[in-house]
Amino acid sequence: MENQKRSIEVFTAGCPVCDPVVQLVNDMACSECEVTVYNLSDPCESKICLSKVGDYEIKTLPAVVVNGVLLSSGAGVSRAHFADAGIGQRE
Repeated sequence: MENQKRSIEVFTAGCPVCDPVVQLVNDMACSECEVTVYNLSDPCESKICLSKVGDYEIKTLPAVVVNGVLLSSGAGVSRAHFADAGIGQRE
């Protein structure tokens, strides 16, 4: 049975405060991680990113969602939280 990749969604405001979080996620991600970055200051044409913000109940940015679960947002993002969620760990 083929393993599915870990879905990691990063929501940003496209600002310098969010950039280090995007970089950290990208640095930690492994071949089993699929990273998608949504810049809410320039939303995609389909507006799916805005819909997801409501679905995940995101209140602050940057925010990181792993496999559909809001992991952390705002000041709560950290390398430790990402590692605990399995980012960068092969199964």
